Amino acid sequence: MELMEKFEYWHDIAKYDLKTAQVMYKTGRWLYVVFMCQQAIEKLCKGLYLLFLDDNVPYTHDINSLVTRFADKLPDSVSDDRRLFFARLSAFYLNNRYPEYKERLSETLNKKDAKEILGKTKEVFKWLLTMKP
Repeated sequence: MELMEKFEYWHDIAKYDLKTAQVMYKTGRWLYVVFMCQQAIEKLCKGLYLLFLDDNVPYTHDINSLVTRFADKLPDSVSDDRRLFFARLSAFYLNNRYPEYKERLSETLNKKDAKEILGKTKEVFKWLLTMKP
C-alpha cells in the first residue's frame, strides 16, 4: 500500500468517526459525541503523521503529542487555541475505563458542550486537511 492509500485509510475512518459524532449528538449521547470527536481528530492526525514523517504511527491517543512531532513541517503554525482544544479532546479518550469513570465524565457534559465541541471539531478537521502536503 502506498503512502497516499495509507493516508486515505486514516482519513476515511476519521470521517466515519466524525459522522458518528453527529449521530450521537442527534441521540443525546454527549459523552460519545465528544469521544468520537476525539477519535476523528486523532485519526486524521495519525494520517498526517505518516504523510509528514513515516508510517510508524505512534500508539498514542494524545493529539498534542502527535501534532508536535510534525508541527514544524506544517505550512501554518498550530495556534495555542488549537493546542488547548487538542488537550481538551484528548481528556475524553475512553479506552477500558471503569464505568464509574465514564459516568463521572459524562456528568461533566451537556448538550451545549457537545454542540460546541462538535462544531470546533468540524472546524479543526477542515483546517487539518488544508495542512496536508
